[in-house]
Amino acid sequence: MVRVPTGESSDASEARTAPSGKRQVQILLSLFVFAYFASQAMSISLLSNWLKSTLSLTGEQTGTVMGANFIAALLVQPLYGLISDRIGRRKHVLWFLALMVGACGPFFYFVYEPLLKSHLLIGAALGGAYLSLTFMAGSFALESYVDRLGRWYGFEYSRVRLFGALGFACAAFFSGNLFNINPHINFSIASALAIILIGTLFFLRPQTQDNAVTGTTETASRLSLTQSLAILKLPKFWGFMVLILGVTNLYLVFDQQFPVYYASQFETEALGRVMFGRLNFAQIFMEAGMLFVAPFIVNVTGIKRGLLLAAGIMIIRITGSGLVEGPLAISAMKMLHSIELPILAVSIFRYIAAHFEARFASTLYMVGVSFGHSLGLAILSKPVGRLYDLIGFQHTYLIIGLGATVCWIASVWTLAPDRSATPVPPSPSAADA
Repeated sequence: MVRVPTGESSDASEARTAPSGKRQVQILLSLFVFAYFASQAMSISLLSNWLKSTLSLTGEQTGTVMGANFIAALLVQPLYGLISDRIGRRKHVLWFLALMVGACGPFFYFVYEPLLKSHLLIGAALGGAYLSLTFMAGSFALESYVDRLGRWYGFEYSRVRLFGALGFACAAFFSGNLFNINPHINFSIASALAIILIGTLFFLRPQTQDNAVTGTTETASRLSLTQSLAILKLPKFWGFMVLILGVTNLYLVFDQQFPVYYASQFETEALGRVMFGRLNFAQIFMEAGMLFVAPFIVNVTGIKRGLLLAAGIMIIRITGSGLVEGPLAISAMKMLHSIELPILAVSIFRYIAAHFEARFASTLYMVGVSFGHSLGLAILSKPVGRLYDLIGFQHTYLIIGLGATVCWIASVWTLAPDRSATPVPPSPSAADA
């Protein structure tokens, strides 16, 4: 019988008897996250600009490529989730990510760019496979691993994730200038950062053995495919997905070609790319600070209200970008991202921990959040790209904002209340569901 209870996390007892070495693990994991997200910023933060300005793709073609990325991620994310829950605290996924990051430059030079120029669909398919494995699904797998180790050693997920924001910000500060010289420089730096990732993994040695005090073992908690997929039968899971599939999906569709729209606000696209890099730096640097204080905010608002607050800020940014004009006003809209993302990230992990058994955390995050995002983006990227070509960015943003508002209202009723406010009965077993 498989149960996905809503009671206290099974890792709660583990956290009370967490092993020594917390500080070393947290520092090394922070370094890995810093380098990984710096590589991500160098390689894909200006991906839409690269597709449109360097490869001269239309908005619809760019949407096709973006959609292919997320279709590939659809296939990868559940696999990452299942693997992560089975291997526990072992470093297999991190080793794989480090090696894939190292291949970034050669892949872009010799595979992705030539194929997108000559055979768009083939290039989009291969690029989707690589980018989803390395960054699009890979980042979710890394965040899930950070959350797992945080619960085991007793440190907050956001305290490590903020270094990822700093890494992304540092890389974004230079990415626009380097892109204007030659985009290949960006891709080369992304590859070179794998040296830090691999070096860190040689020293990162989290405990993966049995917990002698509590009697819990990783082997005992490994999940079968049937056990993991039992979450799909829970009404509470689908109530959560209203917010994920609705508001956050539409927000990501809005954001994927935002750098192109932002660059169009300046006299030249080259100047726009440089300024977007500066803006990205400021936004993500502020985001890092917000990741530090977000746990306190969620403590005050509660988990459900934290999710709704973050989603509400997303809607303000989407519709605001369609209403305001000029670089300064649009930059102000962009800065809202630094407020909502930390609150959303902390709220999501706490929602999962509060309402589902902890050993299902990776599957829930990868199948629910990551897979849900990719599903929406795979469906919406091309038609939204078509709308950009037909009616422009601003009018499209207003349409997206309206759809997100409808989903936000529905989420008020579908999200489960915080456990401290209302007792929640046990979830059904897979056999009973």
